[in-house]
Formats: sequence, structure tokens, C-alpha cells
Amino acid sequence: MSAARDTLYATTASPVGELLLVGREGALTGLYMLEGPRPRRVPADWRRADGPFASAIEQLGQYFAGERTEFDLALEMRGTAYQRQVWQALCGIPHGRTESYGALAARLGPAVSPRAVGTANGQNPISIVVPCHRVIGADGSLVGYGGGLERKRVLLELEAGVLTLG
Repeated sequence: MSAARDTLYATTASPVGELLLVGREGALTGLYMLEGPRPRRVPADWRRADGPFASAIEQLGQYFAGERTEFDLALEMRGTAYQRQVWQALCGIPHGRTESYGALAARLGPAVSPRAVGTANGQNPISIVVPCHRVIGADGSLVGYGGGLERKRVLLELEAGVLTLG
């Protein structure tokens, strides 16, 4: 059986639009937005299976309801060693906080450039759970979010307690 045929998916509604959850072998490998500047489509050879994603969907619901600040999910982050290093560092940005690309680069080491961090950040396959939306410009501006800046604003305001969804 091909790897693509082993790929499972589910969708769920959210305050930032329909989300696509992708996984294989019990791990979440992708969380994408089906709408926005970079919408993700479901390949014909993926199999819909809601059951394996029940916990992820429940935790996302709790997150959007303001009841969860951390996720407890098996993740399989596929990317280069450098990308995985950046994605792991994203997970170190606390809920409700932001960090600039430059600060994240400095945290990763003196030879790391903010531009390289931005590139890896933009390739994060597991949005929201791996909080790439928490990275902002050096001047505090909202920049660089694949789901669109309005969705980034909603996520940050939700985490800061400024926005209540319900």
C-alpha cells in the first residue's frame, strides 16, 4: 500500500474556518486551513477517517473555547532537521505570548537569521498546535501567516483573552 493511501484525514469547523487534520499511524502530521491565502486540498488517494482524530478535534474545540492552553497530541513533524528545530522552538512560546522572528532566531543560536526562521516557520505543517501564529515582526506587527493575517489576529486575541468566541 502506498504512503498516500495510508494517509488519513478529517475536517472540523473552527472560528478561523474549516480545518483539515492529516495523520498516519496514530500521529498528527498536518493541520491546515481549507480557506485563506494558502488553502490545502485533499488528494483523492487520502482516506477520510474521523475516529483517529477525535482527540485532536476535541482539544481544538477546548482551545477555541478558551479551556486549553497546551495540546497533548502525538505529532510527526516531517521536515529538515533545521525546520524541526524551529518548529520545536515555536512550541516554547507560551500561550498568550508572542515572540519576534529575531528573538526566536537569537534563541536558536548566533548563526541563525530571522529570515531563515521565517522560512521554516512558514513551512510548519501543524498550524495552531505548533503555534507559528505567535511569531510577529520586530516592531510588533502581524506578518507572515499562511492562514492570513486576520486569522492570525483572531488566534492571538483569543489567546490573550481579548476575544471570546462562543
